[in-house]
Amino acid sequence: MKITILGASGFVGTHLKRTLHERGDEIVEASLRDPAAAALAAHECDAIVNLAGEPLGQRWNAKVKQRIEESRVEQPHRFLEALAQHQRRCSIYVSASAVGYYGTSETETFVEDSAPGDDFLARVCFGWEHEARRAADLGMRVGIVRSGFALGNDGGALPKMLPPFRAGMGGVVGNGRQWISWVHIDDLVRIYLMALDRVDGALNGCAPNPATNATFTHALGEALHRPTKVHVPTFALRAMLGEGADILLRGQRVLPQRVLQLGYEFEFPELTATLANLL
Repeated sequence: MKITILGASGFVGTHLKRTLHERGDEIVEASLRDPAAAALAAHECDAIVNLAGEPLGQRWNAKVKQRIEESRVEQPHRFLEALAQHQRRCSIYVSASAVGYYGTSETETFVEDSAPGDDFLARVCFGWEHEARRAADLGMRVGIVRSGFALGNDGGALPKMLPPFRAGMGGVVGNGRQWISWVHIDDLVRIYLMALDRVDGALNGCAPNPATNATFTHALGEALHRPTKVHVPTFALRAMLGEGADILLRGQRVLPQRVLQLGYEFEFPELTATLANLL
């Protein structure tokens, strides 16, 4: 296939691009910062994968939240409007989303058909997916991957966590009960391939065994043979990340129910083995 990737230079995009190259696909890279140019580059391809979005791992204020929403809702809207002007169009549209779609809870378990939440990130994800589904009006099969906390040793959050943990300064965040729905980057890429090749609708891009923050913290400490006795207080994270701290202080227990029902077998279903592989 000839595939346009929007946001190909990011962590997930780099891994997906490499995997697609290895299986013989042709890749076209484009940016949503210029939706019309991106549509011109994409309209003669067979498929589009939209991974573009303002990074979430920064201090949130009104301007940052506006950029987060614009990059995931307004820019895809303008891209699809521009794509509609071309007579020949792709047949497949795959969009990133996030498990933040479900909102946060310490007690609930979410699967693909669970209702959306109502906090800022949930509303952004809902709008993100709403725009993606508009591609069906242009005759495209639409797949959506709600990514969890992607783990890799060359990008994402894990490399940023390692220095304090290696220094023995890693510890539980907040009360430690918040859920982390994580996924090895290799499994996440393969779930994207499912969406590209044969599956429409939403897929939860996370491993079948989510962990609490406390469990994740201790597993990472054990993998590095370092203590994890330091407690990271709520006020410190809020001072550093503002409202963006909610991503770390609150969580959601998400299961890849539909992914498993479709026959996918995770290469890295367990956290301990995942961390051993990456570290």
